[in-house]
Amino acid sequence: MIRRIDKGSYIMDPDFQRDFIWPTDKQSRLIESVIMRIPLPVFYLAEDEQGRMIVVDGLQRLSTFRRFLKDQLRLKLPNRNSLNSNRFVDLPTKLQNRIEDCNLTFYLIDSKVPEGAQLDIFERVNAGVPLTKQQMRNCLHMGQGTRFLRKESKTDIFLKVTGNSLKKETMRDREFINRFCAFQLLGPEYYQADMDNFLADCLKKMNDMEEAELSELSAQLHRSLENNSMLFGKHAFRKHTPDQGKRSPINASLWDVMSTGLSRYATDHVRDHADIFRQAIYKLLADQDFDAAITLGTSSTKSVMLRFEKAQQTIEEVLGAHTA
Repeated sequence: MIRRIDKGSYIMDPDFQRDFIWPTDKQSRLIESVIMRIPLPVFYLAEDEQGRMIVVDGLQRLSTFRRFLKDQLRLKLPNRNSLNSNRFVDLPTKLQNRIEDCNLTFYLIDSKVPEGAQLDIFERVNAGVPLTKQQMRNCLHMGQGTRFLRKESKTDIFLKVTGNSLKKETMRDREFINRFCAFQLLGPEYYQADMDNFLADCLKKMNDMEEAELSELSAQLHRSLENNSMLFGKHAFRKHTPDQGKRSPINASLWDVMSTGLSRYATDHVRDHADIFRQAIYKLLADQDFDAAITLGTSSTKSVMLRFEKAQQTIEEVLGAHTA
């Protein structure tokens, strides 16, 4: 198992490890359990399309075994004098063999299992900190797509325009980047009332894209963020009125239409029409049908199509066909 991890056959998400690392005493108790021959819970793996094994449940246990066998963990067991402060190399050969020969039971989720079922299994079996759907996607579809989300979520313009209000710990910030990419690359017409599948399909597509294509996608995102920030300041991507002072929570549905809608317009062109554009958007926000589409039942196909149609019509009435 350790050899396979070192060869890259098991996908151990480094982002995930940094966010959810066990304390030393908990790692130490796991090693103690193995030495005491206490049976361990099963491990769950999901096979990706490249045949790699993604750790669904058991990441911290596998990480602990790997750290200990590589002498990177010193046991913290104050009530066990014979083990306390020892690394693997410090143990007698008998105990080293007992650890190395410990039997592990793995259950494998086949790559052909539908996306929704994979996420459901992932959620049911994960025994550690409860995971968000975006964290699950980050594990199941790791590649240049997930690296793109991580990089873009840390840019100054993204943090500025979102007010640094999207939780990094739950990857809510990366989910918003994922949503932009999905509607930008796949289009709202591809959406079929299942946001989980939609966002996963986007990551699969991004994992196969050329570097130049991802660079262009990044440029489109940055252009959109600059445009929205210039137009609406701290109220960008939030439901608000012209004279509103307090900032409302960021609205994911409004993010979808405004982030993609202004991604291909040159900032100078948007600035030249800024006053008229703001008034048009305020009128749109006051539209009862549009408000319902970004407030209630937002994941239905009907709501998604309605808000994109109305937003695109408003944008093009003021700015014309996109210029960038």
